[in-house]
Amino acid sequence: MAIKLNAEIRKVAGKGAARAVRNRKNIPAVIYGEKKEPVSIELNGHEFEMLLGQSSLRTKLFEISVSGNKEDAMLMDIQYHPVSDKVVHVDFKRINVKEPVHVVVPVEVINTEISKGIKLGGVLNFAVRKVALRGLVDDMPEKITIDLADVNIGDTIHGSDLVLPKGITLGLHMADLAFATIGGKMPEEADNKAAAAQAAAAPAKK
Repeated sequence: MAIKLNAEIRKVAGKGAARAVRNRKNIPAVIYGEKKEPVSIELNGHEFEMLLGQSSLRTKLFEISVSGNKEDAMLMDIQYHPVSDKVVHVDFKRINVKEPVHVVVPVEVINTEISKGIKLGGVLNFAVRKVALRGLVDDMPEKITIDLADVNIGDTIHGSDLVLPKGITLGLHMADLAFATIGGKMPEEADNKAAAAQAAAAPAKK
């Protein structure tokens, strides 16, 4: 479901005009893309900052009402004040909801507490924590999860092993990346090496 926003056209551009918008407790923003002219807009500051508590805003469809027109867009960038941490500018990119978009979403691991490999003493190396995906915005997940329950020592989860929603595909060069590995030695392997080391260190019988 799209996030709906109301906005006003900013008829005057420039730093002074943007400062005036922020003095009204609102946020200057721009909508660009789809081979159309960029549109400078003014967002309700309170309304937008309330949205910041939601997760994965960059995977969501925004429906922005501007002067009677509606723009389908995705959030591309939020600029913050370096001292106050207040939002000072927002960029949106127009999209065609019937065409695939490219989005980067977080990756998280689950079931580490019951993972076969970790219970045997293995160590998790969670190397790649974001993945590029392609698909329709309405099908785009907020995140991708890696289930470690059945992952053993020595196993590696590559991009090609990720479980993706229907209609969603990996971005370029993602399939071969090693997202997570459980390193270490299997108990019997460690025991065999320890026994061999003890045998080598023992004095030879005369």
